[in-house]
Amino acid sequence: MSQSELTTRYFTSYSGARLPLNLVGELAVEDMRNRNTFYRGLYDAAGLLTRCEKMVYGEIEVSHDYRYHPDGRLAQALIQNGDDDPETIDYPA
Repeated sequence: MSQSELTTRYFTSYSGARLPLNLVGELAVEDMRNRNTFYRGLYDAAGLLTRCEKMVYGEIEVSHDYRYHPDGRLAQALIQNGDDDPETIDYPA
């Protein structure tokens, strides 16, 4: 799926500890000018979160990439925490 097929939305935080992250406190695009820290979520046409980025002073601090089973359940999460090696978590069908 190309970047142009995704919808970008902005949030103040997330809730819960399960994956995929549940982004909360949606921000309007015009609110982004004065934000130093926020979460950017990319959603597919079905409304599933495919990528989540924690942005701090214009840099991606943490990112999650999500893949889903055909029934919409999470299949895989790829978590990148800056300098650390990416962590992959698989969720069987």
